[in-house]
Amino acid sequence: MTTTEIISYLPYTAPFLFVDGIDAVDATGITGHYTFNADSYFYKGHFKNRPVTPGVILTECMAQIGLVCLGIYLLKDGLKEGLEPQLALTAHQMDFYLPVLPNEKVTVVAEKEVFRFHKLKCNVKLYNAKNELVCRGKIAGMLKL
Repeated sequence: MTTTEIISYLPYTAPFLFVDGIDAVDATGITGHYTFNADSYFYKGHFKNRPVTPGVILTECMAQIGLVCLGIYLLKDGLKEGLEPQLALTAHQMDFYLPVLPNEKVTVVAEKEVFRFHKLKCNVKLYNAKNELVCRGKIAGMLKL
């Protein structure tokens, strides 16, 4: 399965798609990236005169790349064209260290902790363009074909 095919199965579209590309993927993990456009709706009013990407949006970006894209790859043998996999985030725990500003490119690195009975749990990290750790944590979810 190609990285373009993985992205095509995502159940998101703009303005709620936070995956620009996948740099590497295998059965143990995934690396992908996204650039937060300064015109994004969530910057209006967060924060006044100094916009910062909300933590919930960073978590969503990490979930889309580190959980959903990896899950699609792991389920690739059961996918059918035209049918989107169903998914549900079941748990997350995040620690935040640095802000992400408008027009900043981030890289998400996820390592599979466990994948059993269609439940995927990953350790995820998000880095800025300077390769500084912005946030990290654990994300888990259920995937269904």
